[in-house]
Amino acid sequence: MDNFSKSKDVAICLAALFSAVLISNSGAATSLREARITQILNDVRLLGSDATSHRASVNDKVSADGTLQTGGGSRAELTFPDQTVARLAANTALNFKDGTQNLNLSEGALLFQVPKTAKGVKVHAAGVAAAITGSTVMFEHHPGMYKFLVLEGSGRLYRPGHLGDSVLVLAGQMVIGNPNSAVSDPVDVDIARFLKTSHFIIDFAPLRNEASIVSESQKQQSQKSKKVLIDTNLVIFGGGTQVSLVQPAQTGAVDQGAIAPATPTSTSKPNPMPDSIPPLRPTGSPAIDTAKNAVGR
Repeated sequence: MDNFSKSKDVAICLAALFSAVLISNSGAATSLREARITQILNDVRLLGSDATSHRASVNDKVSADGTLQTGGGSRAELTFPDQTVARLAANTALNFKDGTQNLNLSEGALLFQVPKTAKGVKVHAAGVAAAITGSTVMFEHHPGMYKFLVLEGSGRLYRPGHLGDSVLVLAGQMVIGNPNSAVSDPVDVDIARFLKTSHFIIDFAPLRNEASIVSESQKQQSQKSKKVLIDTNLVIFGGGTQVSLVQPAQTGAVDQGAIAPATPTSTSKPNPMPDSIPPLRPTGSPAIDTAKNAVGR
């Protein structure tokens, strides 16, 4: 075969490869702009870009110009083509800002499980945003407050437009604050308690990466046994930022909801997901610091 024929064959192969890449990328871009509803509980509605709405059903598709909204006592689950899962608590509105890579949480609470093979997502909520890749997180937002918790993996919480105002949140850590204030340092929280009480977990089928979350919880239990982490008698009940002080004998009853939340303050909201998140503290750190971190400094 002469050099001209070889060059021609190479050119054909490169052209075919380039076309395949374009087709692959085009398909990925298209698929990342919609999700399928995989579970519904009670009142869940789909809102179009023209403000019209209709009752949502399982297998309905939510596209880039749509909003999924849950009513009181309602929940929903979305599954994207890359197997990313988004679970919506009650009174939550989620819309696609620019495909699944850029979502907007208008109000409410979400749980995101992003596989390690997926490209990841960015979730915006008022003045804060979270970059999530290969991890499971909970993100809650109401006027004047947000709560970001990582169950496994890690997530970057930041304020767009504020250079350097960000924090890497690891498994078993949570950040609570005001979107108009600088991002505060994470505080350790009990994953096991969250798994027992959160409606994101108990009202749905097991997540694909449940084993990874359980593994992180077991690491915390090991750290407790070695006194690296110590239980506190501080509990954050459901939605909001209020830290409640409970007696040690009462902490076991929190799982059954036997302890009523404290009187709401200006930073509290009706619980979109009535769970309890007890902060932990590293050995040697005073409990009062944990409380300050939990409400945001």
